Amino acid sequence: MKPLVTFIFGLTSFFIFVSLFTETVAEKDGVYIVYMGAAPKTKGSLRHDHAQLLSSLLKRNKNALVRSYKNGFSGFAARLSAEEAHSIAQRAGVVSVFPDPVLELHTTRSWDFLNYQTSVVIDSNPNPNSNSNSTSNDSGAIIGILDTGIWPESESFNDKAMGPIPSRWNGTCAKAQDFNTSNCNKKIIGARSYEDDETSVIKYHSPRDMVGHGTHVASTAAGSEVQGVSYYGLAEGTAKGGSPGSRIAMYRVCSPNNGCRGSSILAAFDDAIADGVDVLSLSLGAPSFFKPEITDDPIALGAFHAVQHGITVVCSAGNDGPDPGTVVNAAPWIVTVAASTIDRAFESDVVLGDNTVIKGEGINFAKIRKSSVYPIVYGKSAKKKDADVNDSRNCNTNSLDQELVKGKIVVCENLDKTYANEHMDEVKQLGGIGVVLIDYDSKGMASSFGTFPMTVISSEDGAKVLSYINSTKNPVATILRTTSPTKYTPAPIIAYFSSRGPSTIPKNILKPDIAAPGVNILAAWMGNDTAEAPEGKDPPLYNLISGTSMACPHVSGIAATVKSKNPTWSPSAIRSAIMTTANQINNLKAPITTEKGVAATPYDFGAGEVSPTGPLQPGLVYETTAIDYLNFLCYHGYNITTIKTITNTIPDGFTCPKESSIDLISNINYPSIAITNFNEKAGRKVNRTLTNVAGDGNSVYAVTIDSPPNLDVKVVPNKLQFTKNGDKSSYEVSFSAANPLKEDVFGSIAWSNGKYKVRSPFAVSSKRDN
Repeated sequence: MKPLVTFIFGLTSFFIFVSLFTETVAEKDGVYIVYMGAAPKTKGSLRHDHAQLLSSLLKRNKNALVRSYKNGFSGFAARLSAEEAHSIAQRAGVVSVFPDPVLELHTTRSWDFLNYQTSVVIDSNPNPNSNSNSTSNDSGAIIGILDTGIWPESESFNDKAMGPIPSRWNGTCAKAQDFNTSNCNKKIIGARSYEDDETSVIKYHSPRDMVGHGTHVASTAAGSEVQGVSYYGLAEGTAKGGSPGSRIAMYRVCSPNNGCRGSSILAAFDDAIADGVDVLSLSLGAPSFFKPEITDDPIALGAFHAVQHGITVVCSAGNDGPDPGTVVNAAPWIVTVAASTIDRAFESDVVLGDNTVIKGEGINFAKIRKSSVYPIVYGKSAKKKDADVNDSRNCNTNSLDQELVKGKIVVCENLDKTYANEHMDEVKQLGGIGVVLIDYDSKGMASSFGTFPMTVISSEDGAKVLSYINSTKNPVATILRTTSPTKYTPAPIIAYFSSRGPSTIPKNILKPDIAAPGVNILAAWMGNDTAEAPEGKDPPLYNLISGTSMACPHVSGIAATVKSKNPTWSPSAIRSAIMTTANQINNLKAPITTEKGVAATPYDFGAGEVSPTGPLQPGLVYETTAIDYLNFLCYHGYNITTIKTITNTIPDGFTCPKESSIDLISNINYPSIAITNFNEKAGRKVNRTLTNVAGDGNSVYAVTIDSPPNLDVKVVPNKLQFTKNGDKSSYEVSFSAANPLKEDVFGSIAWSNGKYKVRSPFAVSSKRDN
């Protein structure tokens, strides 16, 4: 049985991925992406223009053009030498040229759990100016998903009670050997696939999902309601997506064993803009060790043009936590999503010979006795004669003595942070009958061990187990079969693997934006995955996996619902509504914490845990305008000539401010505030503008400031008045301190009129740029 992958680093193992990635971004011959900014308003034949540009520069006759981008933006992917790529980069109208990167892939209970904090009464039509006539069964919103494809036969994609496909849909349902137009319906209204490059290890030209990831993501975002779903009896309930009335358009940009190529991702963005999607969901991105400039980042570029066309773009934050500064997909026009736990656990406890019960986590369908009759041994004590002691503690390959392991439960430590299943495989082949793995970091995330008795415990509980083993001559224990209790406390907890802020590219934007369930999420799976099935069981129709990949579609579904209820709202208004209505309190009515039990900061979860209903009626929103994004590009260091190439919607007379510095990024109208290079002597001031979307008449909002003791925060004015829907009102925030800040500090600013609370987190750092 293939181990259940509990969070997704990529389509292949991490080390193979790193090798592929490093080779791709190196300066060498291969596929390059040539980005030429906005598509001209009179497009003509851009593909012909791109081919002509190539033929005028290349000395060889071989057809170099791989893809042409012509709908939302202009550019192409081509097979070039490093010298040819450098030559094209010098041409007028070319913004950037960069190697085609290979990016990585980063339910029933999760949606029920998200309502734990809901206290808002939802109006049937919260926006009085909305023209929407949508219903819960037919929202009309279209979610485009860039992923590994889709398994259309899953019951989560049935189109019962769904109305006609929206007339504005311009997409297509691709034909392939294993996929045709009959696989699309009123739920899956579009499916495209992007052919692998000629260097691909395995070529696969179909929208059908052969990995499972895309199917899981799609059903989490917009799956239809399906009752009686479970993972072999665990986590039983009703599966549904965040926006079950929304339509799905799948863009397969990731291939089995070949990764997610930037050229395919840009092609999918280009098609999705023309197809007419409302929301784009991307559970993938670059690894944290590679953070390209915005004009070298296919996701940032594609998202920029999508947002210009009114499409909300939601991306996963990455799985490289809990180290700081690991967040990816951090451009200010992207909604960046961190991962958190829900209130459902997968418990597989250890019972020691003295009747002590140790809480464990893991998924196993073991059939050993419940009574403690099985000998238990510490890996270190079962060391092979010439093995390294740390290898034996870790139960590494060739480190254990088979005679000391056979017929016993073995206690292993996860010192080198390997996948839990690797410890199981070693003990199992030596004749061991079970594994207790000591691994604090995996708290809250259950791996699947099939029918083998295995569980994971914390380091504190590990000390208790080792103490028991050392205290008796013949220690015994057993491992209980998994149960899945709900109402687990505390929840949510920020997942340890979830990538953290602060954002480094760009600076002065607080990322991630929001957190959502991403641990042990049950959702649809491809129906032929026999390798994923425990021994003696059929392939799972629904699977449990974890990652920010799973958190992202929760927010995408909410964004689609908000769009369907408020069809005139911009992507920035939707993002603001999601952020300013977030929760910071767990189900114990205490602050949400990290995996270490300390209070989470905005670097961990942005504005907080997403609310599924609050964004429908936030009261006020922060509109991040086109001018804000233009100023951002100026502050980030791009000149006006480059900016005019990137976008053709620049207002007449616009030019970059004379005082353009990266510190001024803090001043764009974002729903949160991030300040770096803070100087206590000079202080810092930022401005924000709020827009009334509640439709209330004469309404007054008063400010509440939550600030740390070593930072002085003032807001002027302290009250904002709105007389009608669409009214705008601005305020200024002043930050100062009597003494230098020794560490980053956090707080929030909230506006309330007694009915709505509009909260914005802030982070202030005195760290200087290198």
